[in-house]
Amino acid sequence: MLRLHQTTRFPLEGAHLTGACESCHAPTGQGGLQFVAMSTRCMSCHQSDFLATRDPDHQAGGFPQACDQCHDPRLWNRVHFNHRSPLTGAHRALTCDQCHAGSRYEGTPANCVGCHQKDYDQATQPNHPQSGFSTVCADCHSTASWTAPYDHSRTQFPLTGAHRALACDQCHADGVYAGKATACASCHQSDFDATTNPSHRTLGFSTTCTDCHTTTTWQGAKFDHDGRFFPIYSGRHRGTWSSCSECHASPNDFGQFTCFTCHEHDKSRMDSVHRGRSGYSYDSNACYRCHPVGRAED
Repeated sequence: MLRLHQTTRFPLEGAHLTGACESCHAPTGQGGLQFVAMSTRCMSCHQSDFLATRDPDHQAGGFPQACDQCHDPRLWNRVHFNHRSPLTGAHRALTCDQCHAGSRYEGTPANCVGCHQKDYDQATQPNHPQSGFSTVCADCHSTASWTAPYDHSRTQFPLTGAHRALACDQCHADGVYAGKATACASCHQSDFDATTNPSHRTLGFSTTCTDCHTTTTWQGAKFDHDGRFFPIYSGRHRGTWSSCSECHASPNDFGQFTCFTCHEHDKSRMDSVHRGRSGYSYDSNACYRCHPVGRAED
């Protein structure tokens, strides 16, 4: 009988193979079973299963009555629903009614705020509505976990060094995110103003902090003294000084410098040694004209 059934327009497979004939073929009332003109629609046998299903409620949700669109004939509870928006991450573990409350399926919004509007509105670190954050949650969050770091590298100000460890409100305390100034002084103006050795404000230093500082640490700044003026980070002067004021005695004028803090030559002896030398005077600028890089006789 089974072999014969496999030649019909409804070959048996899965759990259908183990069912008794009368479970699908109703008695005719004449001592036999109905075989001719049998319906092959799922609902002809599974109407009661369809009506009894509550998670989700198939009838209220307007589900299709072609059971094989979702169910596997080998096992009724093995469902493979082709979700229009593929479920990933934490979404895969949710029950249907967590997104489809009230058995609403057709027309359920697929955008993030369709489910996460409350999460968006209540986010305070940073404040999403006040700051005008995108309601496309996937711009920052992943489906694996709601808590996810914002990818700052996608902005005009990628975070490096010590900036990477800061909390959002350390730079965005004013609640401004879109259009936030990226100039160093927008965050470091107080550091600039408070620096006294040398006095950045008095001497008219650039407020582009990266000219000397790195994002790794605020301390240990390195001004390009060697390339622009005199080699103090290389050559014979490397490691022989610890403070700018050792050469620049006047804190208000770094155009002035002295060599005599370290090179304490006796004036009378220097006058004697340089007697007859054109342009000589016992003056640091004159020393530099003849000894620009620290030659052996310096």
